[in-house]
Amino acid sequence: MELAYIFSPSRSVWHLGPIPLRGYALCIILGVFLAVWLGNRRWLARGGRAGTVADIAVWAVPFGLVGGRLYHVITDYELYFSEGRDWVDAFKIWEGGLGIWGAISLGALGAWIGCRRRGIPLPAYADAVAPGIALAQAVGRWGNWFNQELYGRETDLPWALHITSSADGRVPGYYHPTFLYEFLWCVGVAALVIWADRRFKLGHGRAFALYVASYCVGRFWIEYMRVDDAHHILGLRLNNWTAILVFVLAVVYFVVSAKKRPGREEIVEPGAVDGDSEGAAATAGDGDATDSGAGEDPKDEADTEVEAKDDAKDDVTTKKT
Repeated sequence: MELAYIFSPSRSVWHLGPIPLRGYALCIILGVFLAVWLGNRRWLARGGRAGTVADIAVWAVPFGLVGGRLYHVITDYELYFSEGRDWVDAFKIWEGGLGIWGAISLGALGAWIGCRRRGIPLPAYADAVAPGIALAQAVGRWGNWFNQELYGRETDLPWALHITSSADGRVPGYYHPTFLYEFLWCVGVAALVIWADRRFKLGHGRAFALYVASYCVGRFWIEYMRVDDAHHILGLRLNNWTAILVFVLAVVYFVVSAKKRPGREEIVEPGAVDGDSEGAAATAGDGDATDSGAGEDPKDEADTEVEAKDDAKDDVTTKKT
């Protein structure tokens, strides 16, 4: 008798009239909003302008979605282009299937375009949004829970995931909830990056590199537990090798960047600090003018000065007399 387990949703789509609401898509959308919200707070703390993170995200998010889907379709092409499959399904992103490696790669390209248009250094922007991306991944993994996909080996642990669907070759049973493991790991990665950034004042892309490296560590062992079909190289899943390669690149970047460009950027958004200072000065100036009677008629002031001079002359004449 099963005493405890994590249930799987009986459905992943709800209909609001003619509009389908998919659990996977809702998790992705919620993750994006969370990443932009946290990224904006961190960007403001670094001296940037409000709204800049969202403006650049308009470029980064679509590129990221396309990149994530491309990576998934290329590495699992047999799901869409083998015999008996419909290639049109490759475009059905709402049914699940996003590769984080492709999402980050093309998402970075989109962010670079957005940053270049505003004259902002990409590494500074990447540092600001790094923990938010980790949280977006954490929330996004719950989309896999709705779709009953990407689970691990069978287990009798009390937190086992109960898979009930038999579609697409699934075998109902109790499995390691790798979606939950990755959710918890990504939350921990976000907390680590925020702490390290405050403690060591990371700059020039090193907070982002820390996020990438720490995520790869968790993704390696979580990927190793999964039982869904995947390409293997020398006994390891393709994504395991990808995690190793990306981890090494992130660590190398972190070390080289720390030696060549220590410290943190003084200015992350050209004109943001100066503009704010000028605005504050203007506001203060207006207040001073109001307090000193700046609204009086200049003609009246001139007349007052002439009268004062005449009075002074009369005083001198009186004393001489």
